[in-house]
Amino acid sequence: MGRKANTFNQATIKNFKYFPNELIKTFTSDNGKKFFKFKELERELGVSCYFANTCHSWERGTNENTNGLLRRYFSKGTDFSKLTKEEVNKTAWSINNIPRKCLEF
Repeated sequence: MGRKANTFNQATIKNFKYFPNELIKTFTSDNGKKFFKFKELERELGVSCYFANTCHSWERGTNENTNGLLRRYFSKGTDFSKLTKEEVNKTAWSINNIPRKCLEF
């Protein structure tokens, strides 16, 4: 359990450092084992972590919507370590430029 949590935290902290602190206030997750060490995320990122209730995917609506958008480009089970940086960046650009109601289009 600890190893997955450590790996997740390392990757999350590394990637969230690219964003200005004022853009990240909270972190909402499911109840998976990889979130076992959420206190480290709170401390390192200066955010509050929240957990969605089990089987309440609507509590993480933007996340669920984004997962669905990713599935348009990559099938479930895709090994992202085998993708090029360009492939990932192109997909991220495409998804980030879809007009969204939650971002006022």
